[in-house]
Formats: sequence, structure tokens, C-alpha cells
Amino acid sequence: MKLAINYSPQAADLLDEGKINFDLYKSTHWPEMISSAARQLPVYVHFPMLAGRGDLEKTGWNVIDHRLRTTSTYYINTHLAPRNSDFGDLPLGSLDDQTSAAMAEAMFQDLDQLTLRYGAERVIAENAVWDPDWEIPRLVLEPTIISSVVNTMNVGLLLDLAHARISAHKLGYSPREYIRQLPLHRLRELHITGVQYHEGKGRLLDHLPMTEDDWNLAEWAIDHIAKGLWPEPWAVALEYGGTGDHFAWRSERSVLERDVPRLRELIQFVTA
Repeated sequence: MKLAINYSPQAADLLDEGKINFDLYKSTHWPEMISSAARQLPVYVHFPMLAGRGDLEKTGWNVIDHRLRTTSTYYINTHLAPRNSDFGDLPLGSLDDQTSAAMAEAMFQDLDQLTLRYGAERVIAENAVWDPDWEIPRLVLEPTIISSVVNTMNVGLLLDLAHARISAHKLGYSPREYIRQLPLHRLRELHITGVQYHEGKGRLLDHLPMTEDDWNLAEWAIDHIAKGLWPEPWAVALEYGGTGDHFAWRSERSVLERDVPRLRELIQFVTA
């Protein structure tokens, strides 16, 4: 099980200085970021596809194929995240059964394209996060829907613990209760980052510094992996830090210098 970190200039500096240690970078599909990251360590790509939106062409087969050939990317990821407005005028919180079936079918169609091209064993689906800005409907946050899609398409699960925390809060579950209902027998990759309340948004956000609640959930998950209760994922990625305006306010050296060694120590006994 490898330790990956979001590429950021701050992470690159700390790595050069010997203050943090990890195995590879997690990058967007942008050539510039991949090139910068690859000067130091192997890189794998986290693709932006959103299953259920018919948006595969925004990334493009040629781009995916090229990244698979030229980086350390094995799994082709997509997010289980249809756009609510594509399915009528229902509110984001609707639990309409007919719409649920239509959203599942839309996700099946996008996943089918990926599995036909690359094989189901190389495709992983990520649990989405409650985020009105992205029009993520409540229906696709339900563990039963996630499990149905992953199991029906025979793909792997990319478990994002921060997404699970936020979605569980919205749906009225505890994080552990929510996660237990996901298709954990198909776990292939694990994402970890901090969750905090954002005053401006008026809701929980992720990609923030880890809190003790976040560490407690991460320790619980890693313990299940270490005991063989869940499959060992190929990588655990700390999704803190990045480039550009979107991440400029949440890419601090001090946070990486604190959290990367703690996560390395946490997973050490699994990879020993």
C-alpha cells in the first residue's frame, strides 16, 4: 500500500528538504502538473470524470490512454456524480424512486464505456460528496445506490473518507455507519483529508487540514485494512494541497509537515 500526496509546490519543497517522505504524487490530468511532479517522484493521475453526466469526451480517450502509458496510473477513476438538473426539476434532496433509477442508468452507461475499453478490473468509482455547487443529488449519496452501481458494474471502490463524512452528516448517519454500508469488499484506493465547517459556504468542506475527528476515522479505516477486514488498497492518498486559486488558501507547508509523517506512520504497519 503506497502513500500518495496531492502535488503542490509546498509538498515539492518539503520533499526536497527531506522533511516529508512519501511514495508518489497524485495529480490532475494536466500535463504541466504531471511534468512538475515527475521531476521528483512517480505520478498517478486522478481523472475528473463524473459518471452520470456523459462527460467522458471532456477528458477524451486519447488523454486517458496517454496518461496510462506515460505515468504510474493503473486505475481509471470516475466519480459517481450525476447532475441533478439533468433529471428534471426535483430538489437536490429528493428521494424519488423513478429519478433514482434514471440516475443509476446514467451512471451505468458511463461506467460501461470505461469497462468496455479498459476492463472492469481497472475502473474504480468514487463515492461523491454532498455539494450543492456541483448539483450532487442526495439520491447518489445513498449507500444502497453506490453499492448497486459498483456491484452491478463489477468495478472497484475508491473510498473517500472525507466525502463519506460530509455525506453521512447530510443524510443523518454517523460516518462509520455510513461507510459500513458501502461495497467495501471492492476497495481499491483510499482518500484521506480534513473536513471542517466553512462559514462562507455554510456547510462542511473537505481538502482541509486534518482534525482529530478525521484522524480517528482514518485510524479506524486503516485498522480494518490491517486486520484483513477490508481489502488492502493499492494506495492511500492525502488530498491536501494543490496549485492555483482553488487550493492557494489550503496548501500550507506547516500542515503538510505535520500530517504527512503522521499518515506515513499510520499506514507503516500495514505495508511492513
